[in-house]
Amino acid sequence: MVKVVVLLPRRSDMSSADFERHLRQTHIPMVAQLPGLWRLVVNYARPDPNAPPVPFDAVAEDWFDDPAAMGAAFGSPEGQALAADTPNFVDIERLQIMVVEEEEIALPSQTSAV
Repeated sequence: MVKVVVLLPRRSDMSSADFERHLRQTHIPMVAQLPGLWRLVVNYARPDPNAPPVPFDAVAEDWFDDPAAMGAAFGSPEGQALAADTPNFVDIERLQIMVVEEEEIALPSQTSAV
């Protein structure tokens, strides 16, 4: 399993509300059509009164079985359409993409005593 983590900064000429609207109504439905995608999570940044503003407006997580499936998805017509839509709401110069391997850590409070 591989996961693509995408750090999404909005275009400077776009409001947060317009960015989220485009992401939710246009882009996410396109991502959901990627062949081989088996999980999608989007995290929306919210202001923290105790910290400076974050440089990204959302973080997306796309799961694929393996690197080949990921490559096929982004090389597909659906992947090409997705890439063509991205500049409509994302600052491409600041966009960050990481391919990661996830390791889930069981917390002590999640283990049960027998």
